[in-house]
This record gives sequence, C-alpha cells and structure tokens, in this order.
Amino acid sequence: MDKQNVQMNDPHPGTQLPGGYPPEYPLAAFPGPPGYTGYPGTQAGYPVPPAGYSGAGPVGFPVPYQPVTSQAGGPTGVPWMPAPSPPLNCPPGLEYLSQIDQLLIHQQIELLEVLTGFETCNKYEIKNSLGQRIYFAAEDTDCCTRNCCGPSRPFTMRILDNMGREVITLERPLRCTSCCFPCCLQEIEIQAPPGVPVGYVTQTWHPCLPKFTLQNERREDVLRLTGPCIVCSCCADVDFEIKSLDDKYVVGKISKQWTGLVRELFTDVDNFGIQFPLDLDVKMKAVMLGACFLIDFMFFEMTRSEQRAGVW
Repeated sequence: MDKQNVQMNDPHPGTQLPGGYPPEYPLAAFPGPPGYTGYPGTQAGYPVPPAGYSGAGPVGFPVPYQPVTSQAGGPTGVPWMPAPSPPLNCPPGLEYLSQIDQLLIHQQIELLEVLTGFETCNKYEIKNSLGQRIYFAAEDTDCCTRNCCGPSRPFTMRILDNMGREVITLERPLRCTSCCFPCCLQEIEIQAPPGVPVGYVTQTWHPCLPKFTLQNERREDVLRLTGPCIVCSCCADVDFEIKSLDDKYVVGKISKQWTGLVRELFTDVDNFGIQFPLDLDVKMKAVMLGACFLIDFMFFEMTRSEQRAGVW
C-alpha cells in the first residue's frame, strides 16, 4: 500500500524504480559534455549499415525529442543522457547502454485509445535510473493490422535516440500465440543499426511457464528468460528472470510495474524496468530491451474492453 501511495503522489508518475532497483549514479545534474558535437560515426570493426539507410525513421516519422540542457538561457524539459564515449566495436547508438545497468520503459497514454478503445500505435519513453531520457520507441504498423490482429500483431518498433536518429529496430513477425502448439512460436529480431541483426528472442515451448531464449547475432543461445505461471498480479510487480543457460544463476530481470488500479483497469499502458549486469555486452542489453517489448505485447497488451470484461 505504501509503494502504491508513493507512485500516486509522485509529481511524475511512472518514474519510480521497482523493488530491487537501487540508483546507479548519485542524484546530480548531467549537462551535455563540453564540445559535444552530436552522434558518433560507425565504429571500426562493425558492419556498415545496408545501402539506402539514412539513419532516420521513415518518411513522415516524427522526431520526438530534441536534446535539452541545464545551461542558462537554454531550452528546458526532461533531461537527456549525454552520449558517453563508445566502446570498441559498439554499434552506433548503443554507447548509451554501456554505462548503465537499469532501464525504465514508460508507455505513453493515447487519449483516442482510452476514449474509444480504438487501437493506436504504441509509444514509449526509455530512461535511465535518474529519469534521463535515452531513447524514444514508436510502433510502426497500419491501422488494419493493429485492430484486426490485436496483441498478436506483427510490428516494427523503431527506437530513436535523443538526436532523432533510428538506432535500433525491432521486427516481430506474425506467429502463433497458443501454448497448445509447440510450433510457429513467438520471435523478435533486434537490429542495431537498422538492417544489421545483433540478436534474437525466441519463445521456448512450455505448457505453463513463459520461457524465452536470448540469442546473439549468430543465433547462438546466450541467456534464458523465464516468467511466472500467472503473468498478472494485483498491486504488485510481475518479474521475468534472466538466467544463465543452465538456469543456475540469475543475471537480471524484466519487471512489469504495477501502475495503479485506474491505469491497469481502463488502459493498456504499461511501465517496465530492466536490470542487467553493468559489464554485459551492449548488444545483449539491446536484446533484453527487445525481449521487454515482446513480453509487453504477448501478456499485457490487452484492449480496454477485454480488461473491463475481466480478461487478465
């Protein structure tokens, strides 16, 4: 009850860390670094993006945010995370992930969807533990697909950095959603930069538990992801554990945060937290981010009418 009161009284709901997520950095302002000139180029040893890739979203795709600073006379708004120096062989744009061990994913409320139940494209803010914005994610699907296929719909998720550049693309094909059929299971491909796969998340058949395998770009198994038998909980978070291949060690988790009774009942807006080792390969951190979106659509992307009818 205390946790819920804290979230409801917070001036910026949805920015609270789930249980077990201690702040990684001291609470201090992070202005842009001196001499910061923007987005770094392709790193040595990393594949060049395919021909025709421009680094931005599709035609007409909005640039959601512009970077803001705390300098006097500058623009104001949500603070942005300055880009650190990219590590060796780091895909462009993933250098933001090299210095963090937590991510917070906040889905934005769509007024049209709340009022009418008409499914719109999902949009998400991706932040670090200080609430600094790292990425912005937006679903790219057509109206017919969203409203006919529902949560099972195939989608392209475009993830942009604070400079408006598309740095990660998630591709989810149309697959079977029934646990009774051990074929054509769920899968999502993670590309960074767009067109260059860096990993995959594939569902592992199990009659009761949500199970997934996290793979690298060569489709080699790296980690396991396991959720609870019942993927819903009233007034509590739902945790999906990230484990080693032998299931002996827990190396992280993806938590669906409880957002309050009103939001849970009348919207399909969800908040997630991801925890992973600080020294984990940035490509696998991006794969975990893709796993989070797949989990959201598979288990928590229900329409308002379904929720009110008691389909949890």
